[in-house]
Amino acid sequence: MYINNDDFEKWMDKLSKKLNDIGTGLKSLINTKEVFSEDEKLLDNQDLAFLLKVSYRTLQRYRTSGKLPYFMIAHKTYYRTVDVRNFVRDHMDFQTYQDFEKKHPKKGGDNKTSDDE
Repeated sequence: MYINNDDFEKWMDKLSKKLNDIGTGLKSLINTKEVFSEDEKLLDNQDLAFLLKVSYRTLQRYRTSGKLPYFMIAHKTYYRTVDVRNFVRDHMDFQTYQDFEKKHPKKGGDNKTSDDE
């Protein structure tokens, strides 16, 4: 069976669009409030490296040393927000912890500081 270049390009365009739609759907599903509670939201390497202002290699060192819990799905690394919160609280400076809490507030309002009282 012979496929000419025009047919092949059209087929590849359709396939590419479909894969992009699936990828977008999965990305939005991962961080949907209806699917996960606040502490079960997932961050990938890119999100976490940007959030903590560290390199991918630094994240790898944290994972290898056992300081930062993670799991993998299809060769992609993910971190649960609750695990990252605990890691930041235990291993990072106070300013980084405050920045993380601003971007990912814990539900239940138990993040009171002395300024709140």
